Amino acid sequence: MSESVKVFMGGTFDPIHNGHLRTALEIQQWLGVKQVTLMPSKVPVHRKSPERSGQQRLDMVRLAVADEQALVADEREVISADASYTVLTLESFRRELGPQIPICMILGMDAYLSLPQWDRWWELLALCHIVVVKRPGWIYEPCEQMQRISDEHETDDLDIVLQKPAGHVIFRELTPLGISATQIRELIRDGRSPRYLLPDAVWDYIKQNRLYNFEQHNEGK
Repeated sequence: MSESVKVFMGGTFDPIHNGHLRTALEIQQWLGVKQVTLMPSKVPVHRKSPERSGQQRLDMVRLAVADEQALVADEREVISADASYTVLTLESFRRELGPQIPICMILGMDAYLSLPQWDRWWELLALCHIVVVKRPGWIYEPCEQMQRISDEHETDDLDIVLQKPAGHVIFRELTPLGISATQIRELIRDGRSPRYLLPDAVWDYIKQNRLYNFEQHNEGK
């Protein structure tokens, strides 16, 4: 097991659900690393602001991973004074880990293909490897810039990713789970239960804290 490799997956996690958790666990097992870090963003830069606070979303991530040693929550973006720019998070990891520890960032295919819209995106591969999660049947249609990035940096050699600190893109097809945070929020607003789409501890937290317009008539569901 590669204990000196840092692997993380960011997101709004609004709320965290079983699709996030299964993705992180499959990547952890495939890479053979000790843990995958789940990192809720405070204020995402390239998408609509989350409905719940950074602290509430962090609380839910902590509850979701409490009984899984292979997954761990990280609060650094939530408590940071800065907006959630990925390059700043990677620089934080590098200050903490040094220049030689491999760092792997997990991205969905849609996020990967949108990298040219990110702040200082051309610096990311100098700081980490990127693990791109593919859904079965996904059509890969990169822009010219991203096709060039893939051509220059793609590898299928896990040993390279686990031994070098940064610089490569590796693609991985995972078990598809058709779950979305949007779907869960809509179920709750409609007075229906999202149970089995997310951990029971997260669902209990949502009910206790009246999140996502949870109302009294939902009680007990």
